[in-house]
Amino acid sequence: MLPVLRRYYPPTQGAYFEPFVGSGAVFFDLLAQGHLDGRAITLSDDNADLIGCYARVGDSPDALVAALEQLAACHARDGREHYLHVRDTQFNPQRAAWRAAGSAVASYSVELAAMLIYLNRTGYNGLFRLNSSGEYNVPPGRYERPRIVDRALLSEVSGVLNRPNVRVQLATFDCVLAEARTGDFAYFDPPYAPLSKTSNFRGYTGRGFSDVDQRRLQQVLIELARRGVQVLLSNSTAASVAELYEGNADASDAGLRAWRFPARRAVNSKAAGRGTVAELVVSNIPPLPPE
Repeated sequence: MLPVLRRYYPPTQGAYFEPFVGSGAVFFDLLAQGHLDGRAITLSDDNADLIGCYARVGDSPDALVAALEQLAACHARDGREHYLHVRDTQFNPQRAAWRAAGSAVASYSVELAAMLIYLNRTGYNGLFRLNSSGEYNVPPGRYERPRIVDRALLSEVSGVLNRPNVRVQLATFDCVLAEARTGDFAYFDPPYAPLSKTSNFRGYTGRGFSDVDQRRLQQVLIELARRGVQVLLSNSTAASVAELYEGNADASDAGLRAWRFPARRAVNSKAAGRGTVAELVVSNIPPLPPE
């Protein structure tokens, strides 16, 4: 979706907020294009594992690479068996102990961060999914030679996260309301609402992301738009989401418009469900014409 989303990058902006930072794809794209030079940047998510991992990438890249190299060597020998061993006998038990101690970002260990990256690089479709008990339950992927260690990339990202204008924090999406002002830019990439019961995936944090959360998110976008904050949202075209933005009087009155674009989906339990589907883009930024 980046070619589509780039059409909505504002020509000028103040601070930047990305409250569902995930992989940070839009953040790193904006950064590479120079849109964020000299801007205050706040990246947040309520996935404590993700923010804990980013913290260790920022402050312990060398130790992280060393741990990843050990995991990669074992994976090269045992593959699927090693993945299941790490997931079930190391990662989940250590996560349980960390959660029992309060799930503080500062105490997310280098070992946990390395295992999270390893499982993400070798698990099914790079998913992060928790069951109702809070255990990571993504099955092994089918990759011949997964790239588990990327020293140069980790070093570069570590440098970015240590810049004085970049802040990474554990927070819910409505944290933007406390700071965003006229002229700022906020991009929202929430867990997508399912298009069907069989495509339902809401296990990103264990708590899930419900229709109530989607409505709360709509209210946040409306409030920000009314303040003059430049907002951009990507989501599925599920009926429960579409009705919040397409033809919705409150959204329209705040200056929000909705567009549908084709995008490829790689994650579906059925092969027939993978391929091109429509995705929703919502913004109060006039889009540039397609290239």
